[in-house]
Amino acid sequence: MLDCIIERTNKYIDDMPKKERKKYGQFFTSKETARFMAKLFTIPENLSKVRILDAGAGSGILSCALLDRLERMDSVQTIELTCYENDDNILGLLKENLHTCQENSKKDIQIHVITDNYITSQYLDFNYMLGGNPEPEKYDFVIGNPPYMKIPKDAPEATAMPEVCYGAPNLYFIFAAMGLFNLDDGGEMVYIIPRSWTSGAYFKRFRQCFLTEGKLAHIHLFVSRNKVFDKEDVLQETIIIKVKKANKTPEEVTITSSQSNNDFDNLTSLTVPYSIVVSGEDYYVYLVTDEKEVSVLERLHRFDKTLPDIGLKMKTGLTVDFRNREILRDDAEEGAIPLFYSQHIKQGEVQFPIQKEHEYVVTDQKGLMQDNRNYLFVKRFTAKEERRRLQCGVYLSKKYPQYKKISTQNKINFVDGLITEMSECLVYGLYVIFNSTLYDEYYRILNGSTQVNSTEINAMPVPDLDSIQEMCRKLMKSKDMSEKNCNMILEGYCG
Repeated sequence: MLDCIIERTNKYIDDMPKKERKKYGQFFTSKETARFMAKLFTIPENLSKVRILDAGAGSGILSCALLDRLERMDSVQTIELTCYENDDNILGLLKENLHTCQENSKKDIQIHVITDNYITSQYLDFNYMLGGNPEPEKYDFVIGNPPYMKIPKDAPEATAMPEVCYGAPNLYFIFAAMGLFNLDDGGEMVYIIPRSWTSGAYFKRFRQCFLTEGKLAHIHLFVSRNKVFDKEDVLQETIIIKVKKANKTPEEVTITSSQSNNDFDNLTSLTVPYSIVVSGEDYYVYLVTDEKEVSVLERLHRFDKTLPDIGLKMKTGLTVDFRNREILRDDAEEGAIPLFYSQHIKQGEVQFPIQKEHEYVVTDQKGLMQDNRNYLFVKRFTAKEERRRLQCGVYLSKKYPQYKKISTQNKINFVDGLITEMSECLVYGLYVIFNSTLYDEYYRILNGSTQVNSTEINAMPVPDLDSIQEMCRKLMKSKDMSEKNCNMILEGYCG
């Protein structure tokens, strides 16, 4: 039955231009992924009636996979399936596929296809507003592959859910939040979604709402980013999550991983304490894959400070060079100040000049200049294949006494004192942290992209001020700036 539905879906994908499908954020789930997702639900043996929701149902692959599983359960007699889909292009195929399942089933399957906008049609209920349904429909199981599409911050779907939206949101996490709302207490939701929501300020509201009302029970990771959606060119890193609607926090989370979407029989599995996976007031989700990574988190989470707690903050470079071409200079001239790029970070130090084009700027815009004081520069972008994600260099103002002001290109970050300038000792102590293997591994677990996000760094656990300055003294005494030496120094503080 599922093979037939996949065959019809593949024909639809071949016939419908990707440009047209992109309007709805459509990316279709493979048969193997759909079956795996359906298997993740914990279905009681004595359950006779099941209520299922599939929002953004597309061609119905996920619904049919779950119906296929329920067909083998003798106790289940009645199935109520609700599918939301408002793309006219695929509605006919969805109804045909669901009818096929109904016709070939021994169960009493009741199907409701709703063509309203999944989010805006429920915003009164979601926000408990006047005119909303005081007892909205709830479901035992929610399954979904939500649309992946950025929308404006004033889009109807975004304004319908202010509790979870910040900035210009993406439909996928709005669907996930509404899916949790649609769940009955104790119900389960299985979604395939990008991993981008697991960290950063952009998704903070969503995480706080989502992980307060729901609790992660299972996370599945794909090692290969480009082998999750068979017939689609998708490089977004994707995960599958199982969430239970519950107040009580579980002790553990199961994390599995596979190479791609067709080798679910070769899973690696890890059981991790919940407090390790979901941590801090920002509810960051740490996607660990082995015991070594669990150990990294356990060791660093012993520190109870962050950079802002100790009077420091990572900021993003000020100058977007291609938007300010008129102020760029290749050579020093009267009134010019240095413009530092990631290329100036070499072997743990900031080197300038390096005979690079556009190394100087001439400007009177205050927003493009910063005081010439001590900083730790950190590259904002690195290549996926590079060995380290955190790459930093010490910048000391005394090396450039001729300048009162400098500028930084926005592809680097810098750590600065919030109130007073950092001492040289503090900068070198920070270097020990950022140049260590432990912190590099920590950041890779937290963020799967190649971008170093200042918000995430500012939420990262760090030692107290005295300890960081002690690290500097040990570094200076050894006269060894290597990663290996930084590891040895840090080892004495985190066990």
